[in-house]
Amino acid sequence: MRGGIWGMAAALACAAPMAAQAQTAQLAGRWIVTVDYFGTPTIWTLDLAQDGNRISGDLTGDVLTGTVKGNEIRFLAKDKVGGSEDVTARLANGRIAGEMILIDGAEQARMPHRLSFTAERAPQPSGGPPRRHEFVPERFYREFSAFNPPVLHVNPGDTIHTATIDAAGIDAKGVRRAAPGNPQTGPFYIDGAMPGDTLVVRIRRLRLNRDTAISTNGMTERGQDARTAVRMAGLGKPVTWRLDRDKGIATPEAPGNALKGYWVPVKPMLGGIGVAADPGLAAPGSGDVGRFGGNMDFNEMGEGTTVYFPVAVPGALLYFGDGHALQGDGETTGDALETSMDVEVEVDLVRGKRAGQVRIETPTHIVAIGLDGSLDASFRSASSSMFAWLAADYGLAPADIAQIFGTAAEYRVSAVPGRAAGMVLKIPKARLATLPGAPKP
Repeated sequence: MRGGIWGMAAALACAAPMAAQAQTAQLAGRWIVTVDYFGTPTIWTLDLAQDGNRISGDLTGDVLTGTVKGNEIRFLAKDKVGGSEDVTARLANGRIAGEMILIDGAEQARMPHRLSFTAERAPQPSGGPPRRHEFVPERFYREFSAFNPPVLHVNPGDTIHTATIDAAGIDAKGVRRAAPGNPQTGPFYIDGAMPGDTLVVRIRRLRLNRDTAISTNGMTERGQDARTAVRMAGLGKPVTWRLDRDKGIATPEAPGNALKGYWVPVKPMLGGIGVAADPGLAAPGSGDVGRFGGNMDFNEMGEGTTVYFPVAVPGALLYFGDGHALQGDGETTGDALETSMDVEVEVDLVRGKRAGQVRIETPTHIVAIGLDGSLDASFRSASSSMFAWLAADYGLAPADIAQIFGTAAEYRVSAVPGRAAGMVLKIPKARLATLPGAPKP
């Protein structure tokens, strides 16, 4: 009998590792893939369905089929132009790691490339009602990068209350916190946001949090002819403004006789707001602009404005900063009234729908922004963006859109001091509300 017991124990001991080895890993769901593309990290998505040891789905849009045995994963993904990814990987500690043989269908030679990658499950929104997050920033970034670590995870519908420092890196107490160059607060990771979605950012509250702002007494080159340039020589020096937060006005600290008594009402705005740019390219700096948003310097980017961003990476990665107490059209001095700010924004998602460009909505207008190397090009870009918006969301034909442009378009220069000149095209909501195809509020 004793021998029988020892025999059974030995059999069970041998069977236990075999059973563990035979247990099939559960892979179904969405994964975020980081591919080492010849030293440059790129971000892909992996969606898997599983039926026993068979898997299917897509790898960044390429259709895949394969198998999983224990923790060993094999699949082949193919696109429509002859490209493929032959993947061998392993699941360990909830993380997939492995290699792929990539054939780029767009390459004429279609040479195979061996690339390593890792993948982690995409964070999903937690349950429960929307939350309000209090966040005190400690580090600030000067690029709209997909690879800066998120400072906070939030759900769609949540509100973030935080602060920004000014364009020179100075905080509300006058302390330098970062190098100059429009340092941004963030990035904030919106759980569930994926490429192909649209991130919705509602600016709920902007408040000045100190009593000074900095500008200059110069003028951007785009605003000068030869004679003006001679007269402006030697200018462009810092000018301090006093901010009366109780009265809501700004005055030059040392105005001189000509500007004595001059004051302006403040209108707080965010000069910079954007999401992480396409990780396949070098990260744009905090002074740059593009489909990701960025340093748009549009002076209606204030309370009550909603901004729609095309999502390029999982989590979207929202940044904002470069607060202005006030900015005239064009930001012609090269700086607005630069200051730090208390900021409250609400974030949301439109899933499975991605606008081609940033869209802006104020309480009274829909706004398309064009940002290019010249005002002519920016005019064209803003017009084309609005054309696409009206066609897609209002169901308008080209001839109809032309009539609306001709009777309701409001063009304004947003900013001209940087490499890109900005032009916005505004259409009053009141005019569009009369259309049969107008979206319901």
